[in-house]
Amino acid sequence: MPSAYEYTKEEFAELLVGEPRYRVEQVWHGLWTEGQAIDGITTIPKALRARLAEQFPPSLEVASDVQSDHGATRKWVFRLADGSTIETVLMSYEDRVTVCVSSQAGCAMGCTFCATGQAGFTRNLTSGEVLEQVMFAARAAAPRRLSNVVFMGMGEPLANYLVTINSVKRLHEYRGLSARHLTVSTVGVAPAIERMAREGLPLTLAVSLHAANNDTRSELVPLNRRYPLERLHEACVNWMAATGRRLSFEWALIEGVNDTEQALDELAPYAFSLRAHVNLIPLNPTPGYLVRGSSTQRVHEFRDGLIARGVNVTVRNTRGRSIDAACGQLANVTNGRRRPIPVRSS
Repeated sequence: MPSAYEYTKEEFAELLVGEPRYRVEQVWHGLWTEGQAIDGITTIPKALRARLAEQFPPSLEVASDVQSDHGATRKWVFRLADGSTIETVLMSYEDRVTVCVSSQAGCAMGCTFCATGQAGFTRNLTSGEVLEQVMFAARAAAPRRLSNVVFMGMGEPLANYLVTINSVKRLHEYRGLSARHLTVSTVGVAPAIERMAREGLPLTLAVSLHAANNDTRSELVPLNRRYPLERLHEACVNWMAATGRRLSFEWALIEGVNDTEQALDELAPYAFSLRAHVNLIPLNPTPGYLVRGSSTQRVHEFRDGLIARGVNVTVRNTRGRSIDAACGQLANVTNGRRRPIPVRSS
């Protein structure tokens, strides 16, 4: 069944023919301004609410709800109608509230250090399944306002291009989120980066780089064999020219792999040439990739080396590691088969 969040206001007007005209505004306000599920829109009559709730049942069923960081990080495992599962992470900071949403059940990119990539691919999500993650998180965040949405959960957002862009546009136009507070992460689907640049949205682009020579990057990110660093660089140049927006490179630091002086010498000119911001991420442990993340000392040395070379850089404050909610750890993929999902909290 379709999600209510896949309907336009005009389509709701057709659906509510015979009702007072203001009912459309009430439903629309409840869905997009308040972020409610249909059965939570109390401004419409109970009978109408029941009819719409039957027509638009929730796309997501909570299978697990765990918290860490004293409640500041919260992860849900959602079961979809076909039994597949996805994960969504809500992170509260002093100055913002961010939700990290999935765009696919699983991932086909096969990045060796990522738990989702190790688990394999099930299917693309629908726009409704993506948007309902956002609205579910918005309700959970209340009374604080959800301010940022990042497409950094399960899946490669640009491999589910139309759904990702449709979701971004609806969050911008219907929910009123600033495009600059919407971030799309990609492992480097170069043609899709250029296509997204032509959409006219000044959103934030985050590229999972992790290596700045083709041999190492092809081992870590197999898509690099199709779109090597030279092609990715071209796409990034086109992105900046079309949007005027700075991009960021995600770099998961792996001991002895991409935290060396050679890696530093390769990354610095690549990032500097694009005026890119580098976001260093200490590698989060996953069962299928038995290589250690860099030590705290080496992370800081690597950061200082980039700064000395004129590169803008920050070190990400890792959140949710204890509940497998940190970058690269989302892995509750069932491929349509139900299995027990562990419930833990800290």
